[in-house]
Amino acid sequence: MIKLSIPGWKTLEIHHVLSDLNGTLAVDGILVDGVVDKIKQLEKLITFTIITADTFGTAKQLIKEYDLTIHRMKTRNEYVYKATMVHQLGAEQTIFIGNGANDIAAFQEAALSICVIGGEGAYYEAVQQADLVVTSPLEALDLLLHPKRIVAGLRR
Repeated sequence: MIKLSIPGWKTLEIHHVLSDLNGTLAVDGILVDGVVDKIKQLEKLITFTIITADTFGTAKQLIKEYDLTIHRMKTRNEYVYKATMVHQLGAEQTIFIGNGANDIAAFQEAALSICVIGGEGAYYEAVQQADLVVTSPLEALDLLLHPKRIVAGLRR
């Protein structure tokens, strides 16, 4: 669990992180160097699930190679599907990390949302909806590994 008390905002007890894959943790279906190590560190504290439409067809290989928990969506209604998954995990205990138009509803549902503006860019409304915005997946994961950074960014 990651516990955060953010002055002027709220107190969070995070048990789950749900993250988009492509454009968020990966570029062109390939995980950014260092992402797996940070996820493995986080898995000692919380559950970490990656959700993807598997645009580049790499999810199966990533599961096999890195033993990651990756949920492949079998629907074209990704916008609703991701938000539903946040809700099923327990929205008040879940952080969502994403970058795209299909992540906005999950951002709104999650207790905390982080938008990654990485190698594939980020949808402008995702940037506006997110609680925090970073420029790489490593920065997003480091926020979770060093939660006082989240407090520093969100305190009011």
